[in-house]
Amino acid sequence: MLISPAYAQDAAGAFGTMTQFLPLVLIFGVFYFLLIRPQQQKQKQMKASLAAIKRGDRVVTGGGILGMVSKPPKSPEDREIEVEIAPNMRVIVLRETISAVILPQAANDAKPVKSGAANAPAPGLGTMLKGLFGKKDG
Repeated sequence: MLISPAYAQDAAGAFGTMTQFLPLVLIFGVFYFLLIRPQQQKQKQMKASLAAIKRGDRVVTGGGILGMVSKPPKSPEDREIEVEIAPNMRVIVLRETISAVILPQAANDAKPVKSGAANAPAPGLGTMLKGLFGKKDG
């Protein structure tokens, strides 16, 4: 055998390897834009809201306790925040345990309830059956 065999598939082998990794790259791209990036943005937003905590902000702790900040941290490095959870009942929580910051609602933001259809009593079962079956009074 003086003639060496020609391997034609070698040129396609490099391209074939690249096409095998292309679906993995596409899957990673989809995961990045649908899962990883939004989570990073949410973490950045939460970190900024925790850094901007001030007196009077309503917060929710990791345990689900609602309270109002009565003494904010003195410096960005300070981890302890005093939260009033009931009248004259204050607790000290760590900044990391705060899961949400709810801005205080001003008293003048409350909208008055209009009289009329919004305050009308809910229809009873008889009224609903009459509406369904088309029975009329009389």
